[in-house]
Amino acid sequence: MKECAVPENPVTIGPYRCGRGERLLVIAGPCVLEDDATALAIARRLRQELADLPVQVVFKASFDKANRTSVASYRGPGIEAGLAALARVKDETGLPVTTDIHEPGQAARVAEVCDLLQIPAFLARQTDLLLAAAATGRPVNVKKGQFLAPWDMRHVVDKLASGGCRQVLLCERGTFFGYGRLVNDMRSIPRMQALGAPVIFDATHSVQEPGGRGDSSGGEREMVEPLARAATAMGADGLFFETHPQPERSPSDGPNMVPLDQFAPLVRRLVAIRQTIEGFH
Repeated sequence: MKECAVPENPVTIGPYRCGRGERLLVIAGPCVLEDDATALAIARRLRQELADLPVQVVFKASFDKANRTSVASYRGPGIEAGLAALARVKDETGLPVTTDIHEPGQAARVAEVCDLLQIPAFLARQTDLLLAAAATGRPVNVKKGQFLAPWDMRHVVDKLASGGCRQVLLCERGTFFGYGRLVNDMRSIPRMQALGAPVIFDATHSVQEPGGRGDSSGGEREMVEPLARAATAMGADGLFFETHPQPERSPSDGPNMVPLDQFAPLVRRLVAIRQTIEGFH
């Protein structure tokens, strides 16, 4: 078997460093951008309520949910309005920002604003998209496809390296288990770390039920914390969550989002687990 390219570790994201020996990275925000007021309110609370914890917070929101179940579902404000909103969040809160890209032509424009580019799980093997992301010079977070084995992510690492990117995060977000259900194999965290990259655990998409509501996805919000606890105990370098003041009113992924007023206490409990396991190293 050909050896995998060796990514850099830790990875630099704005003022942060994610990976070996670094503080826990927390990527959090709403699933999709709605309006400036909502985005800014969420970002401000994340900054304020997590400020006393040993975590590094990156604000995440999508400008276009291009893979919604139904053509009638809300997708987002689009790239220009979305990037303007993310730039305002960055300027007003000081938090680094990230969003996902779906087409190679979006990469350079998004990299002008975002500190970290995200590749959706369904697109994890798209070579042209990975190469376009690599060409921006920004770090890239690639979600493991729900159809991929953890060790197959070595090809993702190789593709990004061939485009000049060695600042790579790999993200576990569940594996298809029949129709409309995902399961997590926590062994994927150390297996992907063995490729050299820091590994993020996506706790909210892991509990998603694709197409579970017929024309939209469902989810098991009550399973977010148990899975996040397990991933933290397994040594994940970072955690990904979607959060909203009123998940039931969110236009996307409401059933698996963490209510914003419950988010800081959740992170506090996860930090306690991380501090405990650090004593074993």
